Amino acid sequence: MSKYTKDDIVRIVQEENVKYIRLQFTDILGTIKNVEIPVSQLEKALDNKMMFDGSSIEGFVRIEESDMYLFPDLDTFVIFPWTSEKGKVARFICDIYNADGTPFEGDPRNNLKRMLKEMEALGFTDFNLGPEPEFFLFKLDEKGEPTLELNDKGGYFDLAPTDLGENCRRDIVLELEEMGFEIEASHHEVAPGQHEIDFKYANALKACDDIQTFKLVVKTIARKHGLHATFMPKPLFGVNGSGMHCNLSLFTDGVNAFYDTKSDLELSDTAKHFIAGILKHAPSFTAVTNPTVNSYKRLVPGYEAPCYVAWSARNRSPLIRIPASRGLSTRVEVRSVDPAANPYLALAALLAAGLDGIKNKLAAPKPVDRNIYVMSKAEREAAGIVDLPATLAAALDNLKSDEVIISALGQHIFEHFVEAKEIEWDMFRTQVHPWEREQYMSMY
Repeated sequence: MSKYTKDDIVRIVQEENVKYIRLQFTDILGTIKNVEIPVSQLEKALDNKMMFDGSSIEGFVRIEESDMYLFPDLDTFVIFPWTSEKGKVARFICDIYNADGTPFEGDPRNNLKRMLKEMEALGFTDFNLGPEPEFFLFKLDEKGEPTLELNDKGGYFDLAPTDLGENCRRDIVLELEEMGFEIEASHHEVAPGQHEIDFKYANALKACDDIQTFKLVVKTIARKHGLHATFMPKPLFGVNGSGMHCNLSLFTDGVNAFYDTKSDLELSDTAKHFIAGILKHAPSFTAVTNPTVNSYKRLVPGYEAPCYVAWSARNRSPLIRIPASRGLSTRVEVRSVDPAANPYLALAALLAAGLDGIKNKLAAPKPVDRNIYVMSKAEREAAGIVDLPATLAAALDNLKSDEVIISALGQHIFEHFVEAKEIEWDMFRTQVHPWEREQYMSMY
């Protein structure tokens, strides 16, 4: 059942003195875009008649086919708590439609909806996601630009005064709760200046909406504290990077399809097939779940991020971990995903990989309960453990040969995503970096 009707929204807008409405959507690269309208245009927006120029958005369409419509999802309506009492700002998250009224195939949110319909055709009713996004807080300079100066020297689960980000993190949590988030945990992460706020799992579409809202709130409230929040996967050398572990589960009419009391580890055959699909397609979907040049600076041994394709119910070095909770909480935790990923595309790719395992009854390899980081290459090969791609270029090459993941993105998104990312890689590849000058200027 929907939370809101059009009449509900019109009434709330009047009662709460909302003056502006942001119509938000996400481009292929995961960047939040919005068209802001005065409240006088609300009725037009609610009737799905707000048009915008799609040719201006990364990976959307060409100039000659630029007219597109924003269809607000009424259930995503929320008033930003930090806006002025004199004139508040509210938002909707929107789907993108073509001028002829059909869903735009380049819209990441619409694309995830398409994949969820494929899941339903297999008899599942819900694909749930519990995300764990991490971020860093850096100080701003006198011009309001981010510096590389961290705001604390705290470590894992530290408290103030070591963790000077605690007040900022607490304000973020308060704002999120006022917007309807159910916060489960908030703590300092391993690296200085690094933080994590976990919120309750939801169906995949809502969870992806929540991730985008979360990023917006974190950045907004951090700036009010004189800080810059970044979801860049590896902003600093020599410390842990930021991940976004994804806890995934499939349900059928309220029953967790991954749980089986009579099975080994209490994991159902469905769960094991899903795991097998994730492992099979991991080298390919990594381009989507870890979509920047910088992402691959995190996926290296020694910093708790996975770089090997394996699974375990015990240790945290493989790509997939199975948390100890069972029953409704039985889930598969994919640990490679980072917060730079477009969540709608990442979840579409992960779902397609898992469903491929289920449809083809793929057999999961034996779990690896050793610390993979201390295994030799020969030991890893003997155990059938392969490496994740080491660069964005390698990940893109893998993606281009995987029809399951290409289909999960759809041809439009696949082509524009690869084009944008190959440009990004080429810019990085041809740039001369400070490390090179430090190493070679005097030597040669």
